[in-house]
Amino acid sequence: MDLPYSKAKDGIIIEVKVDPRSSRNEIVGVVDKTVRIKLTAPPVEGAANEQLIKLLAERFDIRKSDVIIMKGESSRHKLVKLKGVVL
Repeated sequence: MDLPYSKAKDGIIIEVKVDPRSSRNEIVGVVDKTVRIKLTAPPVEGAANEQLIKLLAERFDIRKSDVIIMKGESSRHKLVKLKGVVL
């Protein structure tokens, strides 16, 4: 999958659209320069955000603390920084 991203000083920034309450956790693909991600967690009390952070950390082999939701914590559309990732 070709990942659309912008470079940051200490990593990359990606746009994400989250689909909570899905049947599985997976990165679906890219639509209009936005990465679509399905999560099983509901969008309640940060559960979906926690699952998103865990999924991206595992996928890019970085620590969970290196995945930062910069914008959109309470939205399905998010701007996420992945520190230490170079593509």
